[in-house]
Amino acid sequence: MAYKSTVIVTGGTSGLGYHAALDIARACPDSQVIISSRSDKEQAAASINKTLGQSNVIYKPLDLADLANVRDYAKEFTASNTAAQRHLPIRALVLNAGLQFPNEVKTTVDGLEATFGINHVGHALFFHLLVPYLADHARVVITASGVHDPDQMTGGIPPPIYTNAEELAHPTPEFSASHSGRQRYATSKLCNVLWAYALTRHLAERAPERGITVTAMDPGLMPGTGLGREAGAVARFLWHNVMPRTIPVLRALTRSSNIHPPAESGAALAWLAVGEDAGVKDVTGKYFEGRREIRSSKDSYNVEKQEDLWQWTVGFLSGRDEEARRRFEEFR
Repeated sequence: MAYKSTVIVTGGTSGLGYHAALDIARACPDSQVIISSRSDKEQAAASINKTLGQSNVIYKPLDLADLANVRDYAKEFTASNTAAQRHLPIRALVLNAGLQFPNEVKTTVDGLEATFGINHVGHALFFHLLVPYLADHARVVITASGVHDPDQMTGGIPPPIYTNAEELAHPTPEFSASHSGRQRYATSKLCNVLWAYALTRHLAERAPERGITVTAMDPGLMPGTGLGREAGAVARFLWHNVMPRTIPVLRALTRSSNIHPPAESGAALAWLAVGEDAGVKDVTGKYFEGRREIRSSKDSYNVEKQEDLWQWTVGFLSGRDEEARRRFEEFR
């Protein structure tokens, strides 16, 4: 089948990303849906195609912890299309993958603190390398989290602390000792929102004619997803086997309605990516809790912090190769 466009979902092989990809593929049978993560052990692409009776979902491996792998992915994306579908326009880029490391500090192969490197830096490079292939009025949707906002109940996760991007990328031992893994995760989610707003502004300044929109979404607490795979054995058991079955109880205990099964939050993420109603079409620079637009944290609107993150990210990534430098310069 000759598809009209492409949708890419990072972290699309399980949990939230899987259910978002399923709904996107159902809503867009004329688009090729690419789900990308480090592995597809459960054969997610085949599962979605079988469920829908379609064949428009494929899997392409992507390791956001390895910037060379991200660059290779972008090169292969342009080179592997057939002549008839070369440079198939991307109608939606769903930057959903994420990890947290609750214990010791881990680093990526590029020497970045892993939470920051995977949840922010890898996705930023991914966007900049693929931006030439985004369709006009394409949507960029970023999976953030309510843990970025100290004013929200976050289940005991410490509030984020944004000092500067360099310190988050290459923390000193002293900085790491005073910031837990869960706090690093919350800060990475604040970075997602800061970057979403910075990207919105720079797109409006540099490429307003393209009409590319950017939104960030809090999917809520979703017991059973892969986010907790780095936790201890007991925590993993509760997360995967107990909490998914007790969501109504958890809502009552926490007095929060923002606890969902992955399928429910996945439907909201798909709506932001490809929904056509007035509540989302052409909306940009906004933050959503599921399908509801809300205010994000006070810190997320701090333009100085947005620009610190933006300029560090552009400077760090554009210095690595000439092609990336040229792409990044378009958005300085």
